[in-house]
Formats: sequence, structure tokens, C-alpha cells
Amino acid sequence: MVRYSNKPDKIDEKILEILEENARTPYTKIGELIGLSEAAVRKRIKKLEKIGVIKKYTIEIEYKALGYKIAWIGVDISPESLLDVLDKIKKTKSVKNIYASFGDHDIMIEFLFKEQEELNSFIKKLEKIKGIVRICPAILIEKIQVNND
Repeated sequence: MVRYSNKPDKIDEKILEILEENARTPYTKIGELIGLSEAAVRKRIKKLEKIGVIKKYTIEIEYKALGYKIAWIGVDISPESLLDVLDKIKKTKSVKNIYASFGDHDIMIEFLFKEQEELNSFIKKLEKIKGIVRICPAILIEKIQVNND
């Protein structure tokens, strides 16, 4: 019996590339593409899930098609207020993601909105949170597809 280490190898990386392109790709199809049996692909995917490489399966939504705009908002926070500020921001329905960052801002917020007033209202809400030092919003115009072939 072949034992796999917990560290992903080149075959695992190829499986991840295929799943990243389409998470619904059948194991048999993945096997055909990389020269493994369906059972071997299944075992490798289970291992990748178990060790936390694959966190979940999801879809990519084109928010623009639903009438949404996306703003990235850089926020600087006084260090002693970080956890309190994050707790308050997390409760906002239109906040899609919050990222800790190293660079110009302490966190980056991905915010969905349909009307400019929604964004303005959220920024005003942020301005009232104790510990926020600076807010720098940017509205995304269009997502540009990247081909890493």
C-alpha cells in the first residue's frame, strides 16, 4: 500500500489546479487528465481536505451581473483597538471579506453595494468606530481575468 505524506506534491498541485478551475470536475475526469485512477484521486482529495489545503468548495459569483459594485476599503486601526474594530465591522451584512494586510493599511475590506449611498453610509459608520485612524476607499471598475497557463 502506498502511503502519502501530509505535504502536497506536484500531483496534488495539479489536482488543485483542476478543482480551482471547476470544483465540480468529476474524480474520473481528473484521473484521466493526470493519469490516475478515480480511487487515487479521491484519496488525494480527501487527504488535501484533511490537512486543510482544501477548505471548502464554492462558486464564484459575478456580482456586477446582480447589480452590485465592489469597493475595497483600506482601514488603519490603532493597535489596541484592532479586535474591537474587527468585531464591529464583521457584523455588517454587505462586508464580503476582511483581510489583514501588511503595507499601506492594517486591514482591507471588500464591500458590496448597489447604490453610492450604501457605500457612503458604510464609510460614515466606519468613521464613528473608536480606534479607526484612516479610511481609504477604492471602487473596483472591472475584474480582469488572469491566465496563468
